[in-house]
Amino acid sequence: MLVRKIQPYIESYLKSDSNKVLIIDGARQIGKTFIIRHVGQQLFENYIELNFAEDQNGPRVFESVRTVKDFYFQVSTIAGEKMGEKKNTLIFLDEIQAYPHLLTMLKFLKQDDKFTYIASGSLLGVTLKKTSSIPIGSIEVKRMFPLDFEEFLLANGFNRFAIDTMREKFLAGESLDVATHEKVMDLFKKYLLIGGLPDAVNSFIADTNIVKVRTIHHDIRAFYADDASKYEADNNRKLKIRRIYDMIPSNLESKKKRVVFQDIEDKRGKRFSDYQDEFEYLISAGIVLDVNAISTTVFPLTQAVGKNLLKLYLNDVGLLTDVLYGSNIRAILDDETGINLGSVYESVVAQELAAHGCKLFYYDNRNKGEVDYLIDDYDSLSAVPIEVKSGKDYTIHSALSAFVKNEDYHVKKAYVLSNTREITTSGKITYIPIYDVMLLMKAKDIALYIAIGLGGLAIISIFVPINQGVLVILS
Repeated sequence: MLVRKIQPYIESYLKSDSNKVLIIDGARQIGKTFIIRHVGQQLFENYIELNFAEDQNGPRVFESVRTVKDFYFQVSTIAGEKMGEKKNTLIFLDEIQAYPHLLTMLKFLKQDDKFTYIASGSLLGVTLKKTSSIPIGSIEVKRMFPLDFEEFLLANGFNRFAIDTMREKFLAGESLDVATHEKVMDLFKKYLLIGGLPDAVNSFIADTNIVKVRTIHHDIRAFYADDASKYEADNNRKLKIRRIYDMIPSNLESKKKRVVFQDIEDKRGKRFSDYQDEFEYLISAGIVLDVNAISTTVFPLTQAVGKNLLKLYLNDVGLLTDVLYGSNIRAILDDETGINLGSVYESVVAQELAAHGCKLFYYDNRNKGEVDYLIDDYDSLSAVPIEVKSGKDYTIHSALSAFVKNEDYHVKKAYVLSNTREITTSGKITYIPIYDVMLLMKAKDIALYIAIGLGGLAIISIFVPINQGVLVILS
């Protein structure tokens, strides 16, 4: 099975006596249900799984449940023989956003403390906004993402020792040898094609058939685009959400890569505020990643957001390369001349940074140019600029050079990510291989190495950075 770094987090919660109910949030089809089920069945004698999306489309037995007693009664009609006690019974509330009133009930279920609970959902931001009584203090929301590149490496035969060695070399500023670099780059290019959606990764591992993988990508992309119909009653809003989502690949192929608001409905004068709810839906659903523009920097960067300029990326790079290249893998694997992979490289970097807990920004200044990404560095209390280069001219970056020289920005370090093998530094700018983005955030975080056993696999250690919220070492 696929190694997911969120597993130790879920295990630590279920082994603790937390006074909150953990909700794993994230897009559909990223493996939330699978990993919770896997952990829950391992740790609890009695495992009860309730899928509220299925119930909503079927018997609707939980639709009118408003009290704890009524909830217990409905559970008993499904799995009464498994309702033991808290220490041996886990109730998994899957797709909880289907019934917003049950989010409110979590507070009372936890207070009753009769069983252990965990939940999953998508669109929790939108759902909580519509919930009359938000159970503040009773829930903990943890966002999950598709497999990041490290998880993809593990899925494709890399072992923990190899990744730990890569990390040690990166921290020491040492480049990988040519053979290892080429092997990692080969897998990185395959990651650009396959992405991190579990069904696509499992299909690739089982069959190594890009056509089958692309069928999965096409189906999931269509599912994401159509999913708004389940949560939006306003047909006009559904169409706008669908239009914005469908526009993302073409936007990323344009020079500026940002959303052009008047193109959404082909109406002049449209602004960010006209589509704010639609953007919120897509972002909350986890199917797009938002990158906000700033024209000057303060710490933290969120204080500097003042321009309604927005870039949107698909949540999975495999979905993007499906749109751009279909089953023609040569465009990526062979570095074909004339094929600009800029949007693909920027997408995978956005995906990786987001998976490691970064809020994403980019620098846009009319006079000084644009820098691809800015992230907060809590060590130096300043911004870290990141430039992504897919071609051979990776040392040419006038906007980044001007940015790091601006004394008002207090920049301590900057990175350029490219296909280069060698790690080199010039002034404040360090040039690193594109695949080292998986190590970039971890280099400044305190790591917890947690030994876990996954069925059929050898004992391995999973690296979990603090900025993902893991604060407890499992016993």
